[in-house]
Amino acid sequence: MSPILIILAAVVAIVGFVILIYNGLVMKRQRVNQAFADVDVQLKQRQNLIPNLVETVKGYAKHEQETFQQVIAARNAAQSASTPAEMSQAEGMLTGALGKLFALAEAYPDLKANQNFIQLQNELSTIEDKLAAARRFYNSAVQDYNTSREQFPGSVIAGMFSFESREFFDVGVEGREALSTPPEVKF
Repeated sequence: MSPILIILAAVVAIVGFVILIYNGLVMKRQRVNQAFADVDVQLKQRQNLIPNLVETVKGYAKHEQETFQQVIAARNAAQSASTPAEMSQAEGMLTGALGKLFALAEAYPDLKANQNFIQLQNELSTIEDKLAAARRFYNSAVQDYNTSREQFPGSVIAGMFSFESREFFDVGVEGREALSTPPEVKF
């Protein structure tokens, strides 16, 4: 074989290798984007269900305005969050506020027996399960993508083509504290 063919074969192999790694990073980045969109869909469903839940509880507990305001404020914060870190923090606050709402509902036997409330509570429970699964899938996709872009030779290609690191969907320290504290309801 001539030296030119050997050099040409080496260049083609290197270019093919770079293309293979680049396409792998693109595929993993798209998987992260799709997983984030799935989380976003579940969060929107959850946020759309909350006003119905609050209105149902309001009918039974008219004097609990502070709890309702906390739930609505947490929902609004969750709707305005845009990054995974902001969404995680806002959703942690929303989960805590919903815990207070459900604790409030425990004090009203008529409300607990209300079919509309039961249906909304079941829908919210289903959405929470789907949301947990979507978060796990997202975090798994982020872990796979970040690992690929940080390992050699992917790190070289990622640096050349500006593949940025992605954030995990994590409730953070404050969110964990809010979730670990049982809701307190005062009458």
